[in-house]
Amino acid sequence: MAQMHQPAAGSTCPGCAEPLESGDLYCGACGYDLSAVPEPPVDTPTVVMGSPVAGEAWPAARGADGSGAAVHLPTDLPGTDSGGTPLPSHVRFDGPGADPDPEPEEYPLPAPDPRAAGAAEEQATHVSTPVKVCVACRAGRVDEDGYCENCGHAQPRERDHMEQELGPVAAVSDRGLRHHRNEDAFAVSTTALPDGSPAVVAIVCDGVSSATRPDDASAAAAARANESLLQALPQGTHPQQAMHEAIVAAAEAVNSLAAEPGTAMEHDPHRHQNAPACTLVGAIAAGGLLVVGWVGDSRAYWVPDDRTTPPARLTEDDSWAAQMVAAGLMSEADAYADERAHAITGWLGADAYELDPHTASFKPDRSGVVVVCTDGLWNYAEGAEEMAGAVPADAAERPLHSAQVLVGHALDGGGHDNVTVAVVPFAVPLPGAGSAYN
Repeated sequence: MAQMHQPAAGSTCPGCAEPLESGDLYCGACGYDLSAVPEPPVDTPTVVMGSPVAGEAWPAARGADGSGAAVHLPTDLPGTDSGGTPLPSHVRFDGPGADPDPEPEEYPLPAPDPRAAGAAEEQATHVSTPVKVCVACRAGRVDEDGYCENCGHAQPRERDHMEQELGPVAAVSDRGLRHHRNEDAFAVSTTALPDGSPAVVAIVCDGVSSATRPDDASAAAAARANESLLQALPQGTHPQQAMHEAIVAAAEAVNSLAAEPGTAMEHDPHRHQNAPACTLVGAIAAGGLLVVGWVGDSRAYWVPDDRTTPPARLTEDDSWAAQMVAAGLMSEADAYADERAHAITGWLGADAYELDPHTASFKPDRSGVVVVCTDGLWNYAEGAEEMAGAVPADAAERPLHSAQVLVGHALDGGGHDNVTVAVVPFAVPLPGAGSAYN
Protein backbone atom coordinates (compact mmCIF):
# COMPACT_ATOMS: atom_id res chain seq x y z
CA MET A 1 0.00 0.00 0.00
CA ALA A 2 1.32 3.41 -0.88
CA GLN A 3 2.44 5.54 2.02
CA MET A 4 1.30 9.14 2.38
CA HIS A 5 4.02 11.74 2.46
CA GLN A 6 4.88 13.06 5.94
CA PRO A 7 6.57 16.47 6.16
CA ALA A 8 9.82 16.48 8.07
CA ALA A 9 10.24 18.51 11.24
CA GLY A 10 11.53 22.00 10.72
CA SER A 11 10.12 22.30 7.23
CA THR A 12 7.98 25.16 5.97
CA CYS A 13 4.63 25.31 4.21
CA PRO A 14 4.99 25.35 0.41
CA GLY A 15 2.03 27.73 0.24
CA CYS A 16 2.81 30.43 2.80
CA ALA A 17 6.28 29.49 4.10
CA GLU A 18 5.01 29.23 7.71
CA PRO A 19 6.88 26.77 9.95
CA LEU A 20 5.33 23.31 10.16
CA GLU A 21 5.35 20.77 12.89
CA SER A 22 6.10 17.10 12.45
CA GLY A 23 2.91 15.20 11.65
CA ASP A 24 0.95 18.18 10.30
CA LEU A 25 -1.36 17.20 7.48
CA TYR A 26 -2.51 20.75 6.80
CA CYS A 27 -0.90 24.14 7.25
CA GLY A 28 -2.33 25.91 10.27
CA ALA A 29 -1.92 29.32 8.61
CA CYS A 30 -3.27 28.81 5.11
CA GLY A 31 -4.78 25.31 5.15
CA TYR A 32 -2.41 23.94 2.46
CA ASP A 33 -2.85 20.19 1.96
CA LEU A 34 0.54 18.89 2.91
CA SER A 35 -0.26 15.37 1.69
CA ALA A 36 0.10 16.64 -1.91
CA VAL A 37 3.66 17.90 -1.43
CA PRO A 38 6.02 15.71 -3.58
CA GLU A 39 9.16 14.13 -2.30
CA PRO A 40 12.11 16.51 -2.65
CA PRO A 41 14.39 15.44 -5.51
CA VAL A 42 17.80 14.06 -4.78
CA ASP A 43 20.22 16.91 -5.24
CA THR A 44 22.99 16.12 -7.69
CA PRO A 45 25.67 18.55 -8.83
CA THR A 46 25.30 20.03 -12.28
CA VAL A 47 28.19 19.35 -14.63
CA VAL A 48 29.05 22.49 -16.62
CA MET A 49 30.02 21.71 -20.24
CA GLY A 50 31.07 24.03 -23.00
CA SER A 51 32.99 27.26 -23.26
CA PRO A 52 33.11 29.97 -20.61
CA VAL A 53 30.71 32.87 -20.85
CA ALA A 54 32.08 35.77 -22.84
CA GLY A 55 33.97 38.19 -20.66
CA GLU A 56 34.76 35.60 -17.98
CA ALA A 57 38.11 33.91 -17.61
CA TRP A 58 38.17 30.13 -17.68
CA PRO A 59 39.58 29.04 -14.24
CA ALA A 60 42.83 27.22 -14.65
CA ALA A 61 43.07 23.79 -13.12
CA ARG A 62 45.60 23.65 -10.38
CA GLY A 63 48.31 21.08 -10.31
CA ALA A 64 48.75 18.52 -7.60
CA ASP A 65 51.41 20.74 -6.11
CA GLY A 66 48.94 23.62 -5.77
CA SER A 67 50.53 25.65 -8.54
CA GLY A 68 48.47 27.48 -11.10
CA ALA A 69 49.86 25.48 -14.01
CA ALA A 70 47.14 24.04 -16.14
CA VAL A 71 46.68 20.29 -16.00
CA HIS A 72 45.54 18.73 -19.31
CA LEU A 73 43.17 15.91 -18.54
CA PRO A 74 42.28 13.31 -21.17
CA THR A 75 38.68 13.55 -22.34
CA ASP A 76 38.38 9.76 -22.34
CA LEU A 77 40.12 7.44 -19.95
CA PRO A 78 40.60 3.75 -20.64
CA GLY A 79 37.53 1.88 -19.55
CA THR A 80 35.35 4.99 -19.04
CA ASP A 81 33.47 7.53 -21.12
CA SER A 82 33.97 11.31 -20.89
CA GLY A 83 32.01 11.43 -17.62
CA GLY A 84 33.86 8.58 -15.97
CA THR A 85 31.13 5.99 -16.56
CA PRO A 86 32.52 2.48 -17.12
CA LEU A 87 32.27 1.33 -20.75
CA PRO A 88 31.33 -2.19 -21.92
CA SER A 89 34.16 -4.66 -21.85
CA HIS A 90 34.17 -5.23 -25.63
CA VAL A 91 35.09 -1.60 -26.36
CA ARG A 92 38.83 -1.26 -26.73
CA PHE A 93 41.28 1.62 -26.82
CA ASP A 94 44.47 1.94 -28.77
CA GLY A 95 47.37 4.31 -28.36
CA PRO A 96 48.70 5.99 -25.19
CA GLY A 97 46.81 5.01 -22.06
CA ALA A 98 45.50 1.78 -23.52
CA ASP A 99 45.15 -1.22 -21.29
CA PRO A 100 48.57 -2.95 -21.33
CA ASP A 101 46.91 -6.31 -20.86
CA PRO A 102 43.65 -6.00 -22.80
CA GLU A 103 40.96 -8.58 -22.60
CA PRO A 104 40.24 -10.60 -25.75
CA GLU A 105 37.51 -9.37 -28.04
CA GLU A 106 34.49 -11.31 -26.91
CA TYR A 107 32.12 -9.56 -29.28
CA PRO A 108 34.02 -8.59 -32.45
CA LEU A 109 32.14 -6.26 -34.76
CA PRO A 110 31.24 -7.94 -38.06
CA ALA A 111 32.69 -6.58 -41.32
CA PRO A 112 30.22 -4.58 -43.43
CA ASP A 113 28.29 -6.63 -45.97
CA PRO A 114 29.33 -5.52 -49.49
CA ARG A 115 25.88 -6.46 -50.77
CA ALA A 116 24.29 -4.05 -48.34
CA ALA A 117 26.68 -1.31 -49.48
CA GLY A 118 25.84 -2.04 -53.11
CA ALA A 119 22.13 -1.94 -52.36
CA ALA A 120 22.54 1.39 -50.58
CA GLU A 121 24.50 2.79 -53.52
CA GLU A 122 21.90 1.54 -56.00
CA GLN A 123 19.14 3.06 -53.89
CA ALA A 124 20.98 6.39 -53.80
CA THR A 125 21.38 6.23 -57.59
CA HIS A 126 17.69 5.61 -58.10
CA VAL A 127 16.83 8.45 -55.79
CA SER A 128 19.10 10.92 -57.58
CA THR A 129 18.04 9.89 -61.11
CA PRO A 130 14.75 11.50 -62.17
CA VAL A 131 12.12 9.18 -63.59
CA LYS A 132 11.29 9.94 -67.22
CA VAL A 133 7.58 10.09 -67.99
CA CYS A 134 6.13 9.16 -71.39
CA VAL A 135 5.39 12.14 -73.63
CA ALA A 136 2.41 10.31 -75.13
CA CYS A 137 0.36 8.93 -72.22
CA ARG A 138 1.99 11.15 -69.54
CA ALA A 139 1.73 8.26 -67.09
CA GLY A 140 4.09 5.44 -68.01
CA ARG A 141 7.73 5.20 -67.03
CA VAL A 142 10.31 5.27 -69.87
CA ASP A 143 12.64 2.26 -69.90
CA GLU A 144 16.34 2.28 -70.75
CA ASP A 145 15.60 1.57 -74.43
CA GLY A 146 13.49 4.72 -74.74
CA TYR A 147 10.02 3.12 -74.78
CA CYS A 148 7.07 3.70 -72.45
CA GLU A 149 6.40 0.74 -70.15
CA ASN A 150 2.71 1.66 -70.14
CA CYS A 151 1.74 2.37 -73.75
CA GLY A 152 4.90 1.29 -75.59
CA HIS A 153 5.33 4.66 -77.31
CA ALA A 154 8.87 5.41 -78.49
CA GLN A 155 10.18 8.55 -76.82
CA PRO A 156 11.87 11.41 -78.66
CA ARG A 157 15.59 10.84 -78.97
CA GLU A 158 18.34 13.42 -79.11
CA ARG A 159 18.78 12.83 -82.84
CA ASP A 160 15.07 13.04 -83.66
CA HIS A 161 15.52 16.70 -84.53
CA MET A 162 18.89 18.46 -84.81
CA GLU A 163 19.77 21.96 -85.93
CA GLN A 164 23.10 23.75 -86.24
CA GLU A 165 24.12 27.11 -87.62
CA LEU A 166 27.80 27.91 -87.91
CA GLY A 167 28.53 31.26 -89.49
CA PRO A 168 27.44 31.14 -93.14
CA VAL A 169 26.37 27.46 -93.12
CA ALA A 170 23.46 25.69 -91.42
CA ALA A 171 21.86 22.24 -91.33
CA VAL A 172 18.69 20.63 -89.99
CA SER A 173 17.88 16.94 -89.56
CA ASP A 174 14.53 15.42 -88.59
CA ARG A 175 13.29 11.90 -87.92
CA GLY A 176 10.30 12.40 -90.20
CA LEU A 177 6.77 11.15 -89.64
CA ARG A 178 7.09 7.43 -90.34
CA HIS A 179 10.48 6.25 -89.02
CA HIS A 180 10.97 5.36 -85.37
CA ARG A 181 14.46 6.92 -85.28
CA ASN A 182 16.68 9.27 -87.24
CA GLU A 183 19.33 7.42 -89.22
CA ASP A 184 20.66 10.58 -90.91
CA ALA A 185 23.60 12.66 -89.70
CA PHE A 186 25.38 15.85 -90.72
CA ALA A 187 28.45 17.92 -89.97
CA VAL A 188 29.04 21.58 -90.83
CA SER A 189 32.21 23.56 -90.22
CA THR A 190 34.31 26.50 -91.31
CA THR A 191 38.06 26.87 -91.62
CA ALA A 192 40.62 28.93 -93.57
CA LEU A 193 42.87 28.20 -96.51
CA PRO A 194 46.60 28.94 -96.29
CA ASP A 195 46.03 32.41 -97.78
CA GLY A 196 43.51 33.20 -95.04
CA SER A 197 40.42 33.02 -97.23
CA PRO A 198 37.43 31.18 -95.73
CA ALA A 199 36.38 27.62 -96.49
CA VAL A 200 32.89 26.33 -95.68
CA VAL A 201 32.12 22.61 -95.35
CA ALA A 202 28.88 20.62 -95.19
CA ILE A 203 28.59 16.82 -94.98
CA VAL A 204 25.27 14.92 -95.03
CA CYS A 205 24.93 11.14 -94.56
CA ASP A 206 21.96 8.78 -94.79
CA GLY A 207 22.11 5.44 -92.96
CA VAL A 208 21.12 2.38 -95.01
CA SER A 209 18.05 1.06 -93.20
CA SER A 210 18.50 -2.53 -94.34
CA ALA A 211 21.94 -2.63 -92.72
CA THR A 212 22.90 -3.00 -89.08
CA ARG A 213 23.37 0.18 -87.00
CA PRO A 214 22.66 2.65 -89.82
CA ASP A 215 22.47 5.55 -87.37
CA ASP A 216 25.96 4.81 -86.08
CA ALA A 217 27.27 4.49 -89.62
CA SER A 218 25.98 7.89 -90.73
CA ALA A 219 27.25 9.60 -87.58
CA ALA A 220 30.71 8.05 -87.92
CA ALA A 221 30.97 8.94 -91.61
CA ALA A 222 29.87 12.56 -91.19
CA ALA A 223 32.21 13.17 -88.28
CA ARG A 224 35.25 11.56 -89.93
CA ALA A 225 34.79 13.28 -93.29
CA ASN A 226 34.44 16.64 -91.59
CA GLU A 227 37.54 16.00 -89.50
CA SER A 228 39.54 15.03 -92.59
CA LEU A 229 38.57 18.21 -94.43
CA LEU A 230 39.42 20.41 -91.47
CA GLN A 231 42.89 18.87 -91.46
CA ALA A 232 43.52 19.00 -95.21
CA LEU A 233 42.16 22.39 -96.31
CA PRO A 234 44.31 24.58 -94.02
CA GLN A 235 47.38 22.68 -95.24
CA GLY A 236 46.76 23.74 -98.84
CA THR A 237 45.30 20.51 -100.23
CA HIS A 238 43.15 21.24 -103.26
CA PRO A 239 39.48 21.08 -102.21
CA GLN A 240 38.62 18.39 -104.76
CA GLN A 241 41.48 16.18 -103.57
CA ALA A 242 40.57 16.94 -99.96
CA MET A 243 36.99 15.82 -100.65
CA HIS A 244 38.16 12.55 -102.20
CA GLU A 245 40.37 11.83 -99.18
CA ALA A 246 37.53 12.72 -96.81
CA ILE A 247 35.21 10.18 -98.43
CA VAL A 248 37.87 7.48 -98.16
CA ALA A 249 38.39 8.35 -94.49
CA ALA A 250 34.64 8.22 -93.89
CA ALA A 251 34.46 4.79 -95.51
CA GLU A 252 37.19 3.53 -93.20
CA ALA A 253 35.30 4.84 -90.19
CA VAL A 254 32.15 2.97 -91.24
CA ASN A 255 34.12 -0.18 -92.04
CA SER A 256 35.54 -0.21 -88.51
CA LEU A 257 32.04 -0.49 -87.07
CA ALA A 258 31.65 -3.93 -88.64
CA ALA A 259 34.64 -5.17 -86.64
CA GLU A 260 33.17 -4.21 -83.26
CA PRO A 261 32.17 -7.41 -81.43
CA GLY A 262 28.77 -8.01 -79.94
CA THR A 263 27.00 -5.07 -81.57
CA ALA A 264 25.72 -6.48 -84.83
CA MET A 265 22.22 -7.12 -83.48
CA GLU A 266 22.07 -4.13 -81.15
CA HIS A 267 18.91 -2.55 -82.56
CA ASP A 268 16.91 -5.32 -84.18
CA PRO A 269 17.51 -9.02 -83.50
CA HIS A 270 15.51 -9.97 -86.60
CA ARG A 271 17.47 -7.80 -89.01
CA HIS A 272 19.97 -9.43 -91.31
CA GLN A 273 23.50 -8.90 -90.10
CA ASN A 274 24.58 -6.67 -92.96
CA ALA A 275 27.56 -4.49 -92.14
CA PRO A 276 26.79 -0.90 -91.05
CA ALA A 277 26.39 1.29 -94.13
CA CYS A 278 25.42 4.78 -95.25
CA THR A 279 25.52 7.20 -98.14
CA LEU A 280 27.44 10.49 -98.15
CA VAL A 281 27.29 13.81 -99.95
CA GLY A 282 29.42 16.84 -99.18
CA ALA A 283 30.11 20.34 -100.41
CA ILE A 284 33.03 22.75 -100.03
CA ALA A 285 32.87 26.45 -100.84
CA ALA A 286 36.44 27.76 -100.88
CA GLY A 287 38.70 29.94 -102.98
CA GLY A 288 36.06 30.71 -105.58
CA LEU A 289 35.45 26.99 -106.16
CA LEU A 290 32.43 24.87 -105.37
CA VAL A 291 33.40 21.22 -104.84
CA VAL A 292 30.97 18.37 -104.25
CA GLY A 293 31.61 14.73 -103.46
CA TRP A 294 29.29 11.78 -102.96
CA VAL A 295 28.70 8.05 -102.74
CA GLY A 296 25.11 6.78 -102.92
CA ASP A 297 21.91 8.67 -103.65
CA SER A 298 22.16 11.71 -101.38
CA ARG A 299 22.30 14.84 -103.53
CA ALA A 300 23.57 18.40 -103.94
CA TYR A 301 21.68 21.13 -105.83
CA TRP A 302 22.79 24.56 -107.02
CA VAL A 303 20.22 27.32 -106.59
CA PRO A 304 21.35 30.79 -107.78
CA ASP A 305 20.24 33.88 -105.91
CA ASP A 306 19.03 35.28 -109.22
CA ARG A 307 16.12 32.98 -109.93
CA THR A 308 16.04 34.08 -113.56
CA THR A 309 18.98 31.76 -114.19
CA PRO A 310 18.46 27.99 -114.07
CA PRO A 311 19.29 25.85 -111.03
CA ALA A 312 21.14 22.54 -111.42
CA ARG A 313 21.60 19.17 -109.80
CA LEU A 314 25.30 18.67 -109.11
CA THR A 315 25.38 14.91 -108.34
CA GLU A 316 24.38 11.67 -110.06
CA ASP A 317 22.84 8.90 -107.96
CA ASP A 318 24.48 5.56 -107.34
CA SER A 319 21.11 3.83 -107.74
CA TRP A 320 19.22 1.30 -109.83
CA ALA A 321 17.12 4.03 -111.42
CA ALA A 322 20.15 6.09 -112.43
CA GLN A 323 21.76 3.04 -113.99
CA MET A 324 18.65 2.28 -116.00
CA VAL A 325 18.53 5.84 -117.32
CA ALA A 326 22.28 5.95 -118.05
CA ALA A 327 22.04 2.71 -119.99
CA GLY A 328 19.11 4.04 -122.00
CA LEU A 329 16.87 1.22 -120.83
CA MET A 330 14.23 3.42 -119.20
CA SER A 331 13.17 7.02 -119.15
CA GLU A 332 13.91 8.98 -116.00
CA ALA A 333 10.21 9.22 -115.14
CA ASP A 334 9.68 5.49 -115.54
CA ALA A 335 12.85 4.55 -113.72
CA TYR A 336 12.10 6.63 -110.64
CA ALA A 337 8.51 5.42 -110.61
CA ASP A 338 9.72 1.85 -110.29
CA GLU A 339 9.75 0.27 -106.84
CA ARG A 340 13.44 -0.53 -107.33
CA ALA A 341 14.33 3.11 -108.00
CA HIS A 342 15.96 3.77 -104.62
CA ALA A 343 18.00 0.58 -104.50
CA ILE A 344 21.52 1.99 -104.21
CA THR A 345 24.51 0.60 -106.06
CA GLY A 346 27.15 2.49 -104.10
CA TRP A 347 27.57 3.10 -100.37
CA LEU A 348 30.07 3.31 -97.53
CA GLY A 349 30.42 0.07 -95.62
CA ALA A 350 32.46 -3.07 -95.22
CA ASP A 351 30.24 -5.01 -97.63
CA ALA A 352 30.30 -2.38 -100.41
CA TYR A 353 31.24 -3.90 -103.76
CA GLU A 354 33.82 -1.23 -104.49
CA LEU A 355 34.46 2.21 -103.06
CA ASP A 356 34.17 4.72 -105.90
CA PRO A 357 34.13 8.29 -104.53
CA HIS A 358 32.67 10.82 -106.97
CA THR A 359 33.89 14.41 -106.92
CA ALA A 360 33.19 17.40 -109.11
CA SER A 361 34.41 20.99 -109.12
CA PHE A 362 32.50 24.05 -110.32
CA LYS A 363 33.22 27.75 -110.62
CA PRO A 364 29.89 29.59 -110.53
CA ASP A 365 29.75 33.00 -112.17
CA ARG A 366 27.14 34.29 -109.74
CA SER A 367 26.17 33.92 -106.09
CA GLY A 368 23.77 31.28 -104.87
CA VAL A 369 23.33 28.47 -102.36
CA VAL A 370 24.13 24.77 -102.40
CA VAL A 371 21.44 22.48 -101.00
CA VAL A 372 23.03 19.28 -99.65
CA CYS A 373 20.38 16.73 -98.73
CA THR A 374 19.23 13.15 -98.29
CA ASP A 375 16.46 11.55 -100.33
CA GLY A 376 14.08 12.36 -97.48
CA LEU A 377 13.97 15.86 -98.98
CA TRP A 378 14.50 15.37 -102.69
CA ASN A 379 11.72 12.77 -102.83
CA TYR A 380 9.43 15.80 -102.52
CA ALA A 381 11.46 18.11 -104.78
CA GLU A 382 13.30 15.85 -107.19
CA GLY A 383 13.97 18.14 -110.12
CA ALA A 384 16.29 21.14 -109.86
CA GLU A 385 13.43 23.53 -110.65
CA GLU A 386 11.27 21.93 -107.95
CA MET A 387 14.08 22.26 -105.42
CA ALA A 388 14.67 25.89 -106.35
CA GLY A 389 10.97 26.55 -105.90
CA ALA A 390 11.12 25.20 -102.32
CA VAL A 391 14.22 27.22 -101.35
CA PRO A 392 13.40 30.63 -99.82
CA ALA A 393 14.56 33.66 -101.80
CA ASP A 394 16.70 34.88 -98.88
CA ALA A 395 18.46 31.55 -98.37
CA ALA A 396 21.95 33.09 -98.62
CA GLU A 397 21.18 35.52 -95.79
CA ARG A 398 19.20 33.06 -93.63
CA PRO A 399 20.61 29.57 -94.17
CA LEU A 400 19.18 28.07 -90.95
CA HIS A 401 15.72 29.37 -91.69
CA SER A 402 15.99 28.02 -95.23
CA ALA A 403 17.02 24.58 -93.98
CA GLN A 404 14.07 24.60 -91.58
CA VAL A 405 11.72 25.54 -94.43
CA LEU A 406 13.04 22.71 -96.59
CA VAL A 407 12.62 20.14 -93.82
CA GLY A 408 9.09 21.44 -93.31
CA HIS A 409 8.46 21.02 -97.04
CA ALA A 410 9.35 17.32 -96.75
CA LEU A 411 7.23 16.83 -93.64
CA ASP A 412 4.27 18.55 -95.26
CA GLY A 413 4.70 16.23 -98.22
CA GLY A 414 4.36 13.14 -96.00
CA GLY A 415 7.68 12.81 -94.18
CA HIS A 416 8.05 9.15 -95.17
CA ASP A 417 11.80 9.16 -94.53
CA ASN A 418 14.36 10.89 -92.34
CA VAL A 419 15.02 14.39 -93.67
CA THR A 420 18.40 16.14 -93.55
CA VAL A 421 19.46 19.26 -95.42
CA ALA A 422 22.39 21.66 -95.24
CA VAL A 423 22.38 25.08 -96.91
CA VAL A 424 25.77 26.45 -98.00
CA PRO A 425 25.81 30.03 -99.37
CA PHE A 426 28.32 30.62 -102.15
CA ALA A 427 29.39 34.19 -102.80
CA VAL A 428 31.26 35.02 -105.99
CA PRO A 429 34.50 36.84 -105.14
CA LEU A 430 34.56 40.55 -105.79
CA PRO A 431 36.33 41.67 -109.00
CA GLY A 432 40.08 41.75 -108.47
CA ALA A 433 40.00 39.48 -105.42
CA GLY A 434 41.34 36.57 -107.44
CA SER A 435 41.10 32.90 -106.52
CA ALA A 436 43.30 30.57 -104.59
CA TYR A 437 42.94 27.99 -107.35
CA ASN A 438 43.01 28.79 -111.07
